[in-house]
Amino acid sequence: MANIKRPMFTPSILEGLCKTIGDTVDGLTGSEIGHILQNADIADIDPAATKWKRLYAAFADWQNKNQCSNHILRFIQDALQPVRYIRKEELFHNRRLEVNKRLLFIGVELSEEGKYRIVDKATTISEAEQRSTRLKQKLKNRNTHIKVFEYCTAELLVENYFHAVFEATKSIADRLRDMTGLHTDGNALADTSFSTTQPLIKINNFLTATDRSEHIGLGNFIKGIFGLIRNSTAHEPKIKFDINEEEALDILNTISYIHKRLDKAL
Repeated sequence: MANIKRPMFTPSILEGLCKTIGDTVDGLTGSEIGHILQNADIADIDPAATKWKRLYAAFADWQNKNQCSNHILRFIQDALQPVRYIRKEELFHNRRLEVNKRLLFIGVELSEEGKYRIVDKATTISEAEQRSTRLKQKLKNRNTHIKVFEYCTAELLVENYFHAVFEATKSIADRLRDMTGLHTDGNALADTSFSTTQPLIKINNFLTATDRSEHIGLGNFIKGIFGLIRNSTAHEPKIKFDINEEEALDILNTISYIHKRLDKAL
């Protein structure tokens, strides 16, 4: 991509990028911004400004002078190198998701490996709205649990179906935490919630061997979803996780089934 002049970002897309990267709570630090701007050969023209405005000033100045977005892309790639996010995988995925929503409008995407790839360019949010409407209708036809619909928004689907699935998987963990008061995540959350000695969630009377098997099975089922969708992409960047609409429907309905079983918890 270095030899090809990439299209300029519109002001609104550029602002969205800067607000994501320079977020007050979990964005880059001021010193990181200065260092990466220098590495990307972008002049830091307003270092005293708030983080996102500092980035916007630097990006807009460079882009206007060079009539392309190449060095901005270099900055983003450096800022989202996976090695920077060791033990901060969730932050990496969330930040990359938000950045990719904007990159899509110039026809590129940043992969889990921190490499760019060319993708179909989106021109308007209506493309994602159409995709979202179609998916929601198919989910309704399958009597999908209401919780799943919260994660099929156009903003997620503007990138690809994987991100709707990835976010929907989080709904299971959020629900377990709400039901139990725990603050853990992943397998530890499922194991404690569905403990066989002191279960915090019971989906049956837990009296017979069949009850016990069903109880253990749902806990393992949830861990399987965590392993398939969340842990794979968080810890194994080499894995390519391209999901088409039909696969997304299958996974989202599996998540729906889990929510329906949790609805019946005692």
